Amino acid sequence: MNKNRLEAFSDGVIAIIITIMVLELKVPHGIDLATLKPLVPVFLSYVLSFIYLAIYWNNHHHMLQTVHKVTGQMMWANMHLLFWLSLIPFTTGWMGENHFAETPTALYGFVLLMAAIAYYWLEQTIIASQGKDSILRQAVGRDWKAIVAPILYVAGILIAFTSHWASKSIYVLVALMWLVPDPRIEKALARREAR
Repeated sequence: MNKNRLEAFSDGVIAIIITIMVLELKVPHGIDLATLKPLVPVFLSYVLSFIYLAIYWNNHHHMLQTVHKVTGQMMWANMHLLFWLSLIPFTTGWMGENHFAETPTALYGFVLLMAAIAYYWLEQTIIASQGKDSILRQAVGRDWKAIVAPILYVAGILIAFTSHWASKSIYVLVALMWLVPDPRIEKALARREAR
């Protein structure tokens, strides 16, 4: 399979996920700003989830630039990632509608944790299929963010049952860690092209 097809499929799925999420933002019945107040938690959940999906889309795009040949295992690892990303609209809506209650906030963190694990699995599958001189392997090396993020997600899940705001703050912190696409991949690609 051509990597462009895999990338186009993934782009389409992520676009649909974002569309589903925005359709969950219901228009209030009223004309003053006070009618928007109940929607604040829903909107904040949407913003955070949109940022997460944008991060995954950007980093997925950069990662696939290193791929020369798509394997069956890579396709399944990619589908695994898309499965967890497809659950983000549900957990986003549930968390926002219930004003960041404990269980919805914990489940939101669980979906983020599983998406992070799935992304790591896809990354490792690509590295294994591209060989020991893989551009991706050279670029990511020992990725501290890939180690720290799941630990923070687990902490956020556990803390959700005592302080949903602390839990949400942890999820925001992880998003900030990943906000800028990994420049190591771009640098590794530039070095390879320069040779």
